Amino acid sequence: MSAQVAWIHVAPVKSLAIQERERIVLGPRGVEDDRRFCIVDEAGRMLNAKRVAAFVRVRPVFDEDMRHLTLYTPDGAIDGIVDLGDALTVSIYRRAVAAREVRGPFSAALSALGGRTVRLVRFEEPGEGVDRAGDAGHVSLLSRSALDSLAEAAAADGPVDPRRFRMNIGVSGIAAHEEDAWIGRRVRIGEAVVVPGGNIGRCAVTTLDPESGASDLDTLAALARYRGAAGTTEALPFGVWARVLRPGMISLGDKITV
Repeated sequence: MSAQVAWIHVAPVKSLAIQERERIVLGPRGVEDDRRFCIVDEAGRMLNAKRVAAFVRVRPVFDEDMRHLTLYTPDGAIDGIVDLGDALTVSIYRRAVAAREVRGPFSAALSALGGRTVRLVRFEEPGEGVDRAGDAGHVSLLSRSALDSLAEAAAADGPVDPRRFRMNIGVSGIAAHEEDAWIGRRVRIGEAVVVPGGNIGRCAVTTLDPESGASDLDTLAALARYRGAAGTTEALPFGVWARVLRPGMISLGDKITV
């Protein structure tokens, strides 16, 4: 079977619930609305689910123009206009990035959920919220077979939910971790062409159930056991990040060619 797009995931608000898509337009800086918004603490530092696990339980829904937002929280829905306020500089992965605060009820709701004062912000430019934006790594790939291998290594009760890993493109029809061999090579996905630049080392966020936010699967110990000796660019590797060489449309079921 040839390689195909198995899933497409984006996170319009970094650290909140993943959205599943049937198609995306991959631009020069990734998907325009992927990680476009972020949550920061009082010092302007990015907060992710590693620091506030409850964030993964919040489902954001934007309208088509991203001018209206509803946050579905465990305590109910928070609804309002995306009203941009003061400009500020936020700290994300040791980068200083221009952003604007989102006024309205959202920050208060997220503060109540996280038990600390936080602010919802929008990056001024798309692509700034992805983990490896400093290396122009604006899209990520993971094979479906890798999830099966991890489930076996972790002695999981069933399939491992790909949303744990917050990867943009799932790949079916290849062997587990075959995507590692794509690093440095051109990979066509639908209309787009990307070049994987390195492995993605995992953190404690992947131990969290994407629905409940509970830490219920020791993904890191499993990766250390069966992937610890792999010759990769980052420790505890699972999937790869890639640069966008040629923008284009990507849809579920699209062929992937190296």
